[in-house]
Amino acid sequence: MRTGRLVLAVVLGLSLATPAAADTQPWRDARQAPDRRAAELIAAMTLDEKISQLHLQPDAEHQRFVPPIPRLGVPGFRIANGPAGMGPADDKPQKPATALPATMALASTFDTGVARRYGRLIGAETRALAHNVSEAPDINIARVPRNGRTFEGTGEDPVLAGALAAADIRGIQENGTIAEVKHYAANNQETQRFSIDEHIDERTLNEIYLPHFEQAVVEGRAGSVMCAFPKINGVFMCENPALLQGKLRDDWGFEGFVQSDWGAAHSTIGSAAAGMNLEMIDGTWYGDKLKQAVLAGQVTEQRVDELLLPRFRTMFAFGQFDHPPVLSPLPTDRHDAAAKEFAERGMVLLRNEHAQLPLDPSVKSIALIGPFATRAKTGGGGSSAVIPTSTVDPLPGLQQRVPGAAVTLDDGSDVARAAALAGTADVSVVMVGDNETEGKDRPSLALEGDQDALVAAVAAANPHTVVVVKSGGPVLMPWAASVPAILQAWYPGQQDGAAVASVLFGDVNPSAKLPITFPAADADTPANTVSQFPGVDGVATYSEGLQVGYRWFDAQGRAPLFPFGYGLSYTTFAFSGLSVRNTGDGATATFTIRNTGRRAGAEVAQLYLGFPAAAGEPPRQLKGFSRVSLAPGESRRVTIRLDARDFSVWDTAGHAWQPVRGGFTVSVGDSSRSLPLRASLVR
Repeated sequence: MRTGRLVLAVVLGLSLATPAAADTQPWRDARQAPDRRAAELIAAMTLDEKISQLHLQPDAEHQRFVPPIPRLGVPGFRIANGPAGMGPADDKPQKPATALPATMALASTFDTGVARRYGRLIGAETRALAHNVSEAPDINIARVPRNGRTFEGTGEDPVLAGALAAADIRGIQENGTIAEVKHYAANNQETQRFSIDEHIDERTLNEIYLPHFEQAVVEGRAGSVMCAFPKINGVFMCENPALLQGKLRDDWGFEGFVQSDWGAAHSTIGSAAAGMNLEMIDGTWYGDKLKQAVLAGQVTEQRVDELLLPRFRTMFAFGQFDHPPVLSPLPTDRHDAAAKEFAERGMVLLRNEHAQLPLDPSVKSIALIGPFATRAKTGGGGSSAVIPTSTVDPLPGLQQRVPGAAVTLDDGSDVARAAALAGTADVSVVMVGDNETEGKDRPSLALEGDQDALVAAVAAANPHTVVVVKSGGPVLMPWAASVPAILQAWYPGQQDGAAVASVLFGDVNPSAKLPITFPAADADTPANTVSQFPGVDGVATYSEGLQVGYRWFDAQGRAPLFPFGYGLSYTTFAFSGLSVRNTGDGATATFTIRNTGRRAGAEVAQLYLGFPAAAGEPPRQLKGFSRVSLAPGESRRVTIRLDARDFSVWDTAGHAWQPVRGGFTVSVGDSSRSLPLRASLVR
């Protein structure tokens, strides 16, 4: 057992690999394969014991908990929320954990290495806080930017979401914590989320809303998948055989277990037939009703065994029977440093006229203004909320970075007073944002209250104004052209004040890119009719089809406020020398990036593919990206590889991916709307 500040150890089960125990209970023998151990254990269980392991059993102290079976050495099973740190679980009171920046910030890094380290921290803390599963990552596509859980996701593109999800999952699972990718599938709005019926055509479902889940399972090897609340084409997800059995297990080879969202199960026989393995609530469907269905011959006991096997197999494979998690101290100093770095790496510089940023450390006075300037914005609301181990608020963050400056705080509640303060300072820093939360969608992308008026007044009073936006997704910025600098900080997590100060003063050169389009108006979004969102008579119609996010803006010829993939730096870069060639089933694109500025920095090269017109695809779609760090004046040759799938579309007649033949356009640049390199490719 680990030692440290916490001397109490909560052990979820006993070590099972003892030779004596293995003689009478062979599943205790760690030398056997996980499949065999799981089968041997299940064979020794009574029907009541089996059913007790198929649903949670909340009590006064535990909610997300499956109790142990001591006589068989089955450890208790505890589930914790994610995805930006260990959120609410079964502890009363909830234990503190590191509140990481929102996963929208992680998505903005376009960096799978950072995603893996982000996941590794979550997995380590979940295990250290004595839990088996982290319900993370949340990778639902941001179809509707007003979705109250946009902050929990990874943006609007399945290629980006899939790459980051696979890396995040590998990190979570490195030390024996099971990652649970969610919410499968198309959980894209909070309005009527328990019952909404999403009508999605087969091609759109397979090209937009499923590929990143496939990558999470196939490449990330997620140990668990959460089935979501909504219906898809009339069938609730947790009893959807086409998606749980056909797609997830048969097509993708998933071997882990499927757990329902909280109350997302709606049947006993249907859920069992479709392959839902664990009901996440109190056994409404998988408790007495399942037992009666077995006794009545409606569900076979063999099927019950088949439902149990994936979770037990996964637990054996992850070492959770032999070495159950125990309560251990968190390495808070190290994790604070990581949280700060993740926040810094995820901030997107949206505007920087006349090199307003980075700020000069010799500045004498700073007016720190706004409702998001008073305390750290550690995350959004709902099941992902983390109780932070510590926080750095904006004021001490700035004071620590520039101890010689006079930093005056005003919460912005009185616009005239705030503007007057701004007029007396060398620099004004205005912090605005939103408060997204699970359970409700935002009525508008506009900032609430007087925040727009506040920014306009402060900018008018001080030409040296920097706006820091702490939001979970896009917000409208009617004042964007009137302020010289805008930094999108997302929800920075518990190191908010320190991380923002580091970027503002140039200790860190921003390199992040937007994983979601920022529209200029509420109406400038793909799902802009009531039938599309929130739906009519309980049905949301995905009539925009493949035109989601930047694909819609490109297809409609609509100019966004800030495009997908966009983000500035304190240095500049140039792209040149694109060469593309076919390589068997795929292709390669090779080009040069040069740092043309005076500071070291990182650029994210993005490759977009345009299909032949007859294919019916949007004008361009992201197919690959590469993050490159360069010293001033340094150049590097970069290669992005494409495979056969990248040149394919979903064929609804054959219900499979079909290669497209003809002329393609390969475009490379630093955002979906800045693509200086272009080449043709015939396949």
